[in-house]
Amino acid sequence: MTHRVALYPGTFDPMTNGHFDIISRASKLCDELVIGVAINRSKGPLFALSERVEMVELAVADFKTDCKIRVVPFEGLLIKFVQSVGASMVVRGLRAVSDFEYEFQMACMNDVLDPSIETVFLMADPQHQAIASRLVKEIARLGGDVTHFVSPEITKRLKDKYT
Repeated sequence: MTHRVALYPGTFDPMTNGHFDIISRASKLCDELVIGVAINRSKGPLFALSERVEMVELAVADFKTDCKIRVVPFEGLLIKFVQSVGASMVVRGLRAVSDFEYEFQMACMNDVLDPSIETVFLMADPQHQAIASRLVKEIARLGGDVTHFVSPEITKRLKDKYT
């Protein structure tokens, strides 16, 4: 039997309930799920890489699944990272049509770079479709309640960053 490894990449700045939903559902599609926490300097993350890795690790620590889950930081070309972790698929979450346009282009480019890697799109659960890390940070920065969008631990970390 083939050992199926999937990669779910993102900046996770911060990790939201929408991210966790995709992790939960992706874990049903593979034997091992690598959550790649990206170094993306162009996005100007609020949280340091080590903080983002720690937040993702905490979020999945008590998650019950038969799938092995690893959290790994990475920088550089996604397809090279996919190959380095031995993944055969990239999991991407979609919230809206605008997400699809960007993700479709990325999937096509990745297919040219390595046609053996499949991209799997998971539609966001309707209750998580509006959640975006960028918006969560903005709400927190302005003193709003983010408890519907992130875990209690991340709510606390956001408050600490903005006070």
